[in-house]
Amino acid sequence: MKFFSSRQARWRVVLAVALLGAGFVALYVALRRYAPFVFDTEALRLWIDQFGVFAPLVFVIVQATQVVVAPIPGQIVALVAGYLFGAVAGTVYSLVGVLIGSAVAFSLAKRYGRPFVESALHEDILTRFDGFVERVGIPGLIVFVLIPGLPDDAICFLSGLTTWRLRTFMAVIAVGRLPAYVITVYAGGELANGQFLSGAALIGAVVSLSLLGYYNQGRIRRFVERLEPRIPF
Repeated sequence: MKFFSSRQARWRVVLAVALLGAGFVALYVALRRYAPFVFDTEALRLWIDQFGVFAPLVFVIVQATQVVVAPIPGQIVALVAGYLFGAVAGTVYSLVGVLIGSAVAFSLAKRYGRPFVESALHEDILTRFDGFVERVGIPGLIVFVLIPGLPDDAICFLSGLTTWRLRTFMAVIAVGRLPAYVITVYAGGELANGQFLSGAALIGAVVSLSLLGYYNQGRIRRFVERLEPRIPF
């Protein structure tokens, strides 16, 4: 299976990775100079703790909102959650937020139907993935959601147009999205603990997979559609 449709597509991915890496370096340098307290993990967590239950609640709300509105990638919020709350609590808060947001998107589509989904999603996404959920079923959708960089937030809306029940859909999302979020949250925890090389390596892996997924959406969709009948569950 070819990852890139052309040499230009390959170089776009390379350039995107390079720019993202440069952005992280610039952000790190800026924070070191103008906000060094961010790197004092204990002090930062003590400051967060003074807000009590409201600190994790804010993160859950932000994570849920990004699924429905999608202004920022969910992995960025998960990375911050890992940095502030640690691997275990950060994963819990991130997954709870994702599940709430996914349930809201699914329920809105179920309640208001296709006209609402058509107004919420880009026409290109709707054209390429319309009917995808019903064609692949539960096993295929789990495989699809496992791959970062794909329009899984849009799939939440499209799933609401099917005959699926909410509890079935939520189980698929929980299983499919957990691995990428665990890795991202853990990377945030590694950065907070001063393990910059391992944290950066994990972030680089997730970013690279996300870019590959993003630039190969159609290929992956067709691959999952062919693979699904052969999945033994």
